[in-house]
Amino acid sequence: MLHVTKRAFAVVTAAAALTLFGCSTGDSQSNAEAPAPAPAPTSAPASANEPVGPACASLPASGPGSPAALADEPVASAAAQSPALSTLVAAVQQAGLVDTLNNAEDITIFAPTNDAFAKIPPETLNQVLADPQALTNILTYHVVGQRSTPADLESGSLTTLQGGTITTAKAGDTYTANDATVLCGNVQTRNATVYLIDTVLMP
Repeated sequence: MLHVTKRAFAVVTAAAALTLFGCSTGDSQSNAEAPAPAPAPTSAPASANEPVGPACASLPASGPGSPAALADEPVASAAAQSPALSTLVAAVQQAGLVDTLNNAEDITIFAPTNDAFAKIPPETLNQVLADPQALTNILTYHVVGQRSTPADLESGSLTTLQGGTITTAKAGDTYTANDATVLCGNVQTRNATVYLIDTVLMP
């Protein structure tokens, strides 16, 4: 379910079959006098506001859903630019948390995609949607009360607004939060940092 309204409020977009926001593509420099190839880049850390994750490659470079456009909007409005989070959007609307998220300052949101919600049996999802307290409990477990960088996720835990903790780690180029994989993260909105994930986190 969670087809409550399917109006827009998705927090950044997501994974495989869907279009995300936009990752920057670096310009390569050519030098007529010194045509020697540049050394292959090693695994240098991403810059503070650079999106990370395999799905970031499909982010638009400009226009709606691009990092520049999202950075000007509060998170709920920024989310409206992405259809991949329509289930999350419907849940947030049903729980009455739209204004709470838009007015919050410096938060991190782990945003499950539609495919993440599809992993939950429909009966279970319907029960949660019918219980405002349970729904709020789950949604606030996906929100951290500070902006979290990829470095913050590399090894450790984050305390959520729900009061629980999310265990985070990095293996190779892959970031995880509990048993969820980050599809595209470190996406900046005016008041939040967003990480799209492939599994709903359960308190």
